[in-house]
Amino acid sequence: MPLVRRVLGRLPEPLRFLINKHRELIRFAVVGGTTFVIDNGIWYALKLTVLQDKVVTAKAIAVLVAVISSYVLSREWSFHTRGGRERHHEAALFFLVSGIGIGVNLMPLYVSRHVFGLHSEIADFATGSVIGMLAATAFKFWAMRKFVFPEAGVRPSVRSLPLPTEQREVA
Repeated sequence: MPLVRRVLGRLPEPLRFLINKHRELIRFAVVGGTTFVIDNGIWYALKLTVLQDKVVTAKAIAVLVAVISSYVLSREWSFHTRGGRERHHEAALFFLVSGIGIGVNLMPLYVSRHVFGLHSEIADFATGSVIGMLAATAFKFWAMRKFVFPEAGVRPSVRSLPLPTEQREVA
């Protein structure tokens, strides 16, 4: 039995039920956390070196790299049981939704920098990495389930965590 399954199998049934029920959302959040690190690592590397005067451009490049990583992780892990489209159609929709998500992500940073004239690290982080990322994440989770991976259960599923009675029967 895999380590994760053993650890989660020891959780109280109500918590295990919530984890099973929201498994897709939890996985989406883990992918989001991973791409958050990719996004910000690249953004700050570019912003502090070759693109010092082009902060929004640096953010756009970082988000693009994060989006490519997100497609692979989303398809193969977060939404691994969903599908319903040919892969090229699915990929095109993913990148279209992600492109809109990039605009949603960049908007708070753009407004902060070019409308309000805020040029501090705190304002950049708050608008570019927190507000923009949260708004884009909420939009993308909804759009991925609605348009990109619309049909649940079309690919092989991972079993739910065993209930306490199932554990006793196996043991």
